[in-house]
Amino acid sequence: MEKVAPVEGALMTLDAQVPDLTSLEPVATFCGNCDCGCPQLFVDPSASEDRRIVLTDDFGQCVQMSATQFADLVTEAKAGRLDAVTLA
Repeated sequence: MEKVAPVEGALMTLDAQVPDLTSLEPVATFCGNCDCGCPQLFVDPSASEDRRIVLTDDFGQCVQMSATQFADLVTEAKAGRLDAVTLA
């Protein structure tokens, strides 16, 4: 497992193992207009607190984070700080 510090004070773990999605609670599907394996947001109730939120992509990978980290991401998005990413 490789550890990367993408921003000061944050630590992210890169783990190639995607959790068993059948045991997760689905929250949202992003796109959903096709059958291409759209990105999805899940809650993993059996995971440790620091890995409870699971975001999958359509390439078979995932990011796991705490609910606090996800709340920070949502706050940043609501404040418009991620808008430039959608224009890239």
